Amino acid sequence: MPHNHHDGHCGHESNENDHDHDHGTSDLGPNDNLFPHIDRANVVALNATREGSVVVKPWDQRNNEEAFLESDADDQLIIRIPFTGSVRLRSLLLKTGPGDQTPTKVALFSNQPSMDFNDVSDKAPVQEFDIPQDRNVAEYAAKTAKFNNVSSLTLFFPASQGADTTRIYYVGLLGHWTERKTDPVITVYETQANLADHEKIQGTDGNFSTTQS
Repeated sequence: MPHNHHDGHCGHESNENDHDHDHGTSDLGPNDNLFPHIDRANVVALNATREGSVVVKPWDQRNNEEAFLESDADDQLIIRIPFTGSVRLRSLLLKTGPGDQTPTKVALFSNQPSMDFNDVSDKAPVQEFDIPQDRNVAEYAAKTAKFNNVSSLTLFFPASQGADTTRIYYVGLLGHWTERKTDPVITVYETQANLADHEKIQGTDGNFSTTQS
């Protein structure tokens, strides 16, 4: 599977992905870094020793190895990442390892906000990447057309490369974010109250009423 080392520059599969972002990087990272649009408070890690949000770090902390996520009972790990809007995913950034604690691969599922280990065997991932043993941040180019209108992304790491546990240092995401559209609230006002449709609030002698649910 294609991957690219991430040292402040971007790698791409230009034949499969839109090339519509700015290459400019700074302390904030690439201009299409989705970190500000991740609902970090609701990031969930399954079979992990810590909360999943510890690896969803700002760009300037991507190489920090003091905070990491490690699998618990075995070497499998699931991370569920919700967004605050709708996302068109371009790339996944990962820093994993060291050595045999590197995952063998990562499987990506979109819009599966409650996925657990019982579900992964029944559902086909949208895309998978093999992960080499490398202490650098690597960029994995997503098939953007398959990751359009994404409200949550689930990462499944099925096994380590020989160790009892799997370790993740950093998860980053690049792409385009748009505000989630919600249906307008429609309120129906009664032109004249129909007392048969209302229930008396106890102790008010009928002066106030509440609509029955």
